[in-house]
Order: sequence, then C-alpha cells, then structure tokens
Amino acid sequence: MAHARDILLGLRFKLDLFVNYRPVKLTDARLCPLKDVTEKDIDFVVFRENTEGLYVGMGGIFKKGTPDEIATQEDVNTRKGVERIIRYAFEYAKAKGRGKVTMSDKSNALRFGHDLWLRVFDEVGQQYSDIEKEHFYVDALTMQMVKRPEQFEVIVTCNMFGDIVTDLGAQLQGGMGLAASGNINPAGTSMFEPVHGSAPKYAGKNIANPLAAILAAGLMLDYLGFEAQNTDIEKAVEGAIKTNTTTRDLGGSLGTAEVGDFICSKL
Repeated sequence: MAHARDILLGLRFKLDLFVNYRPVKLTDARLCPLKDVTEKDIDFVVFRENTEGLYVGMGGIFKKGTPDEIATQEDVNTRKGVERIIRYAFEYAKAKGRGKVTMSDKSNALRFGHDLWLRVFDEVGQQYSDIEKEHFYVDALTMQMVKRPEQFEVIVTCNMFGDIVTDLGAQLQGGMGLAASGNINPAGTSMFEPVHGSAPKYAGKNIANPLAAILAAGLMLDYLGFEAQNTDIEKAVEGAIKTNTTTRDLGGSLGTAEVGDFICSKL
C-alpha cells in the first residue's frame, strides 16, 4: 500500500501534476444507476487539485499503540495551488464553451483552508464575466450529482473531495471500467491513466475491462492536439458499449483481449 502510494503520489508531486482532469460522460443510459436519466443528462468534467490538501503526508503519530495515541493529518492549501487549479477550470470552460463552473469545498466547517478556496474562487471568477459561478458544500454537491446531474458542466475542488466525487462520477457513467483521467502539468510532462488504478488480482485472467485505459489514451491524444483521433477512440468505445461488445462488468461476455481487438478493428 505504501509502495503504491509512493509511486502514484510521488509522480504527481514531483512532476507537479497539479491538474487532475476527469471527464464524466454517459454513453448509454442503461449503464447509469439513476432512473430516468439519458445520455445528455450526464456530461461534465471534474478538476481536482492534485498536489496539496490532505494527501501531502504532513502529520504524525504520537504514543502509537497506546491508549493515549494521537494521530494528526495536515490539510495543506496554498494560495498558489488553489488559484492555479481554479483558473485552469475557468480557462477550460472558456475554451470548451462550457457556461458554468461549480466550486465545491467545506468552508462552513473547515474554516481556514477552505475559506481560502472560497475567496480565491470569488476573486478569479470575477475575471470571467461570461461564465456562471456556483458554489456547493461538498455534501450538497454529492446529493445534487445524484439528484440532478444535468446541472453540472465544470466542477473544481480540492484533492480529497475530488478523489471522492470522481468515483461517484464514475458510477454515474457506468462504473470504474469507463473512467479515464489526466494528471496534467501545463508547463511540463503530464500523465494519463484509468481512475481505477491497478488490479493485481485480475492480472493475466483476461477479464479486466480495458476501456478506461483506452479512453485515457484518447485523453492524452486530445491533450497533445490530436482531437480527431480522440474522437475516433470515443466513438469506437461507444460502439462497443452500444453493441454489448464488452466485458462482464458492463453486461457483456468478452475478455480483455477481445474487447481490445474490437476497438482496434473500429480504428
């Protein structure tokens, strides 16, 4: 566990991959656990701050293993870190024609760090007069993602909350097998991966769903300027889902290799 954390978080921190980019898009209504939801109702992106917050590893344990044990975990939020992820969300909305940016925090309870988020969101948002600004406490955000997901276009939030709401987003679009993400440093090297991470227990069994990894490759191509190729990948994945050419988690009966071969044939 610690080894995996060192690898993944180590890459994010040392390469300064401060943008975690998560599209949430439903390609087939039958895959969504919500009733009466159509494909057009779930199409938003989440930007998660990726290098600060509770995941920086600051804190410690005192008197471990005793009745007097104390554990502390520091939530680190810097003006620079908060501003750059919020600005990235607004710039994305501006470039992609998205009309609203929603920021989520817990500033009613986490007084200091999340007060910073609220103030910076207000200040940066004033520079984007054509984009609607919206704020939700994270508990209200998760309720609204289930109740009315169609209201969201771009969501920006902190590291911990982003980790949680993107998993909820994955389930809204059909499960972890369809969830792709980018870890982006706009001025340096970026990394793209499926949200689900590794699954050693499935290795070599030809049962894992490859679509999230394939979609992650598409996100990488799009980021590098190959938008048409990403669109081709998205259409091929949608074709696999619509024809039930999928692994068991999506209702199909094929293995990893067979689904991959189908995508290749479409490309």
